Amino acid sequence: METEWPVNDKFHEECGVVAVYGHPEAANLAYLGLYALQHRGQESAGITSCDKEQMYREVGMGLVADVFSTKRIKRLPGKMALAHNRYSTAGDSKIMNAQPCLINYAKGSLALAHNGNLVNADTIREALVEEGSIFQSTNDSEVIVHLIAHSHSEPFVERVVEALLAVNGAYSLALMTENEIVAARDPFGFRPLCLGKVDGAYIVASESCVMDLVEAEFIREIEPGEVLLINEDGLSSFFPFRRMEVKRCIFEHIYFARPDSFLFGDHVYSVRKRMGVALAKQAPVEADLVVPVPDSGNISALGYSEESGIPYEMGLIRNHYVGRTFIEPKSQIRHFGVKVKLNAVKQIIKGKRVVIIDDSIVRGTTSRKIVKMLRDGGAKEVHVRISSPPTLFPCYYGIDTPDREELIASKHTLEETCRFITADSLEYLNIENMMDTMAEDKSTYCSACFDGNYVVPVDGKGPQPIQLNLFGSETKEV
Repeated sequence: METEWPVNDKFHEECGVVAVYGHPEAANLAYLGLYALQHRGQESAGITSCDKEQMYREVGMGLVADVFSTKRIKRLPGKMALAHNRYSTAGDSKIMNAQPCLINYAKGSLALAHNGNLVNADTIREALVEEGSIFQSTNDSEVIVHLIAHSHSEPFVERVVEALLAVNGAYSLALMTENEIVAARDPFGFRPLCLGKVDGAYIVASESCVMDLVEAEFIREIEPGEVLLINEDGLSSFFPFRRMEVKRCIFEHIYFARPDSFLFGDHVYSVRKRMGVALAKQAPVEADLVVPVPDSGNISALGYSEESGIPYEMGLIRNHYVGRTFIEPKSQIRHFGVKVKLNAVKQIIKGKRVVIIDDSIVRGTTSRKIVKMLRDGGAKEVHVRISSPPTLFPCYYGIDTPDREELIASKHTLEETCRFITADSLEYLNIENMMDTMAEDKSTYCSACFDGNYVVPVDGKGPQPIQLNLFGSETKEV
């Protein structure tokens, strides 16, 4: 029997985006960038390059290392490239949904790579189909491409703006034509996007860890509601939408982003460590060891250990070489899936009171198996501490989350959840203390998965960005 990994208590990553303009090895840089962003999507990977005359596309299912070879990279010439790692939040996990999207239309060729989720994509799609549009995929990103193709505005950047005015939800994206790249971030700033420069070439990426890998200078984060145009004239920045209340995704800091990235005005590593410190202050417990659930709990556990004075130990070891599927033995092994990925270090935990630190609990099933694993390894007590609040609501802004009925905290009390996972105690970091760990104003973060306050209603109605004069007072050259 083949078991899909990850059927567990983790939200699944959204996507990773990389764009390179003006570098003789653009596709190779984009490929390296995808390696840095592998954590954001493991279903498919793709790169589209351009030599100013033609676009070339290579995509495949699986990890970056599985999809790309030297031979495939050599089939991607040109000084511009667009790249994408995908984890589907809208659309099936099939090769037809792999990005970058690439189409030919009346104005030439167009490629798009998108991180986020458009809450009104189905409505727009239905209208476009009625007008004769033919879709090649089931992902929501393709509606943006069709909207651009339908636009009669000039220049291209205005076509992009017109298309983005029609969509609602979360997007950090990059588009490429034969001679320019446009990058944009939605006015709420749900998903991260940053700008760098290497060897005179510009690079746009979902996270700053990409810049570190390719030895690029990190310039800055692209601002919420900003549209960047990169072409032979350099880089131009526009703010064509009405200013909205910024709502960055809090889960980027909790779990999604790499710890070595800088986003939303702070270092991810520092934020996670502060969350652990806050958790230790809020939910202390008498114990002998602090043990993280690797790798998601590693840094918060460090903060918890330092604040509490309880020694930090790697009492659980993770197998980093587990693929997306594996074949179970014919003879039943209980909790086989978790055992393939994690194993308790018995000599460390035997006879000890253990505090387990993790970033979240979704369904509770994996937490239950981990607690049992520790008890089977000889732990005297197992106390579970979570460095975020209970997840009560699904996300519609670019994170693949279960229906609310599957979220254990939405249907069960803290005591019931604790009994289900068979822990001696369970505590979550409360939302107030979590927000106090943020460097930016707490009102600038989206916490809908914890409190149900959706800034963009799922039906596509609600706050909408309104177009300003594109080349008016809010336009600047940088």
